[in-house]
Amino acid sequence: MSDYKKTLLLPKTKFPMKANLKQREPETLKFWEETKAYDEMVAAGDAENEYVLHDGPPYANGHIHMGTALNKVLKDIVVKSRNMQGQKAQYVPGWDCHGLPIEHKVEQELKKKDKELDTLTIRKICRSYAAKWLDTQRKEFKRLGVLGVWDDPYMTMKPEYEAATARELGHFMEREGVVRGKKPIYWCCDCRTALAEAEVEYEDHTSPSIYVRFPLADENFKKIANVDVSKLFILIWTTTPWTIPDNMGVAVHPNFDYVLVEAAGNLYVLAEGLLEECTGRFGWDTPKVLATFSGAELEGLKAKHPIYDRVSQVVLADYVTLETGTGCVHTAPGHGREDFETGLKYGLEVYSPMNDRGEFLEEVEHFAGLNVWDANPKVIEKLTEVGNLMASEDITHSYPHCWRCKEPVIFRATTQWFVGMDENDLRSRSLNAIRNEVEWVPSWGEERIYNMVANRPDWCISRQRNWGVPISALICEDCDETWFDHQWVYDLCDKYAAHETGCDYWFEAPLEDIVPEGLTCKKCGGTHWKRETDILDVWFDSGTSFAAVVEQRNETRFPADLYLEGSDQHRGWFHSSLLASVGTREVPPYKTVLTHGYVVDSEGRKMSKSIGNVIAPQEIIDKYGAEILRMWVSASNYQEDIRISDETLNRLVDAYRRIRNTCRYLLSNLNDFDPKNKVDVADMPPLDRYALDMVARHHEAIQKAYTKFEFHKVYHTLHNLCVVDLSAFYLDILKDRLYVEEENGLKRRSAQTVLWQILLMLLQDMAPILSFTAEEAFQNLPEAIKAALPQDKTVFALRFTPDATDMSDEERTRWESLVTIRGEVNKAIEPKRKDRVIGKSLDAQVTLFAPEEIQKLVASDDIAPKEFFIVSKLVLDDTDKAPADAFQAEELESIKISVEPATGEKCERCWRICEDLGTDPAYPDACPRCTAVLKTLG
Repeated sequence: MSDYKKTLLLPKTKFPMKANLKQREPETLKFWEETKAYDEMVAAGDAENEYVLHDGPPYANGHIHMGTALNKVLKDIVVKSRNMQGQKAQYVPGWDCHGLPIEHKVEQELKKKDKELDTLTIRKICRSYAAKWLDTQRKEFKRLGVLGVWDDPYMTMKPEYEAATARELGHFMEREGVVRGKKPIYWCCDCRTALAEAEVEYEDHTSPSIYVRFPLADENFKKIANVDVSKLFILIWTTTPWTIPDNMGVAVHPNFDYVLVEAAGNLYVLAEGLLEECTGRFGWDTPKVLATFSGAELEGLKAKHPIYDRVSQVVLADYVTLETGTGCVHTAPGHGREDFETGLKYGLEVYSPMNDRGEFLEEVEHFAGLNVWDANPKVIEKLTEVGNLMASEDITHSYPHCWRCKEPVIFRATTQWFVGMDENDLRSRSLNAIRNEVEWVPSWGEERIYNMVANRPDWCISRQRNWGVPISALICEDCDETWFDHQWVYDLCDKYAAHETGCDYWFEAPLEDIVPEGLTCKKCGGTHWKRETDILDVWFDSGTSFAAVVEQRNETRFPADLYLEGSDQHRGWFHSSLLASVGTREVPPYKTVLTHGYVVDSEGRKMSKSIGNVIAPQEIIDKYGAEILRMWVSASNYQEDIRISDETLNRLVDAYRRIRNTCRYLLSNLNDFDPKNKVDVADMPPLDRYALDMVARHHEAIQKAYTKFEFHKVYHTLHNLCVVDLSAFYLDILKDRLYVEEENGLKRRSAQTVLWQILLMLLQDMAPILSFTAEEAFQNLPEAIKAALPQDKTVFALRFTPDATDMSDEERTRWESLVTIRGEVNKAIEPKRKDRVIGKSLDAQVTLFAPEEIQKLVASDDIAPKEFFIVSKLVLDDTDKAPADAFQAEELESIKISVEPATGEKCERCWRICEDLGTDPAYPDACPRCTAVLKTLG
């Protein structure tokens, strides 16, 4: 190295070029623990400007997956960004520890050991199982770089939480919003429990589709048509043959036209609109239409059950359609919501003679002991035997399945506990809250949940399981009447909260300690009581988290500012939380609801073990580091389903490297900078003012994007800022000045002042997403810069406002034009480099053929043209003098550019080629500018 080169101000930094994220991230996690980075972040916030994100509890029953990782990182981005914007946002993570998912896993383990255990033992095992997986998931979430109150999360199995949930049931009881009755609900025969709509998933299922005739030997039909009713039948269609034994009626639409037809020697009643379809299906020749009449005229006629000797009454119902079938609907009030309502209207028996395993009871002739699925072919066989099966085929259709065991479910009338949707106007008040009191992000979420609430049945809140919060109520052993009193429930809740294992008190306490002294049944006068063994729906558990957490914890307040979960929670947690809060507080528990999509593979397919396309978060962390996973979250439009693949991740690795290298460059040139020596904006060269203004505007846009939850805009703005506006523009120009100019001169100190402010803005913009990298860069800040900050322990406590440039729109437009011209010059230089006419841009002489106004713009002293374009010589000339082979600018048609090797000799210090090298004999190989700097160095 020549003596001249030794005088270059080469960059110095401890911030490494290579990320080594897999190795460095655990070190950063340890650093955050030791320095209490979360506490520092929260302490730096404004206590008068709180922001509450309430965490929806994941199930503590297995390793986290990409969906839960996506969810937790999104929440972490929100919490960190709000804090770094000056608010006080705390994060209390939570877990759903009750319910079927956990009990189901425990049952599987117990079956392997062939054990039958009592309720308290099962609850103890479930509690231990949940605690084990909670700890596992907590470690996995922390590995993602998520900060929060990890040492004190909320858990639905904590005594104080269980007590709060039971108390909310008491609030509904106090408002007379809870009833116990027999209604058809979703029932899982495999899990042997009722299910809420949120616990049902629709999947393709193959069912037997059958057409059945019901004898209609009712003499009253002769008022419609005088025919021999001994040959008369009414036709129905169903895809659930197993419900035929429980049939109590046939429904027709009052306003549809029905016909009486003669075919194959018999008479049939069916909808006129479906006659043609049925004619082909039954293989009839040309049926003869004997009469046409409205459905209303059939009301009250008595058909005969197609298998048993009992009446099936013809009833009217508006839900009958002409989409398929016969226009006459098989009605079993014990096995369908609409059938049940019709049965209540007409006094039909709600008949559902089966046990919890879905097996018919002994009273059901021909099918006793068969479960519903095995009964299907037997019912078809019996209908064929008695001559009432008209047609049969298998069809594949969308059918409800249990969300946990994935088996198909049935509608079954059982005695359950319900929160009435129309009692106390719960439905209308909830719909009003959806429309007028909550912001939905994205906006389509509003319509989705509105329709769900508008059309949902009463909320079935009871489950026939062991692991959960018991329904605090007593049942008369003499007449099955229930008793509860809200004050009695509240007293029980105090005991739950004080008990070491919470609601276990309900199962442990002697009955005499629970039943009020002298309690008699209002219905029968009996005094024999038993405790209700049903537990609360797990959605009631999690849906009351606003009462157990948001209202109770010091870190939060009610209502929460934000609930953030996947799109399935419109029918889950968002839904149950809304009903629980509006039902007892008159207001929704949240101000804003943000929904994200599902994680899918590169082809848009849902991740499935059977397909083999599942990617676990730990796989990504082990290969790339958690930082790349966090970057993937921010780079995606989470409002849609989010794709992930190795190709996507590799692109992000490259983008990450560019952002990291930008930070490294900034740090490397601030090693000798002290904010005390900063240059005022008014004294800066115009390029520096423009660069500071440009980055400040990007910074403002990024912060607005954080506020609007537009995290993909944060990522793209940040990436483009680093790659285009900084690396390819400002920092590229600045290298010469930083390395060559006088160390303490205005030009270099001005550049450093801008770099210092850019870096702190970048760290603020990066930290919520690229948390590990932002912290590493922050810890590598020169001591003088850290000392000037109010808080210097962690990047999350960084609060920085850049100096205002007060740049006018006119100045901004001028510089934007110059940037465009520079881009065209670079386009003209690149082919010459590829053809090796020149080595690098500093080897070039550029002639710009342009109109006079552009020449004046470029020739202005305040832009330092050679520095701005990074060339050794810049010549300006008129457009009409451009040679034929000159490069034609693409964005500015009035400009042409010629590029050729610069004449002269290369300065040994700055590498610029000049014709007046060695003007001072003491520095024979230095250009005049470098000579002046060298003289200051002595």
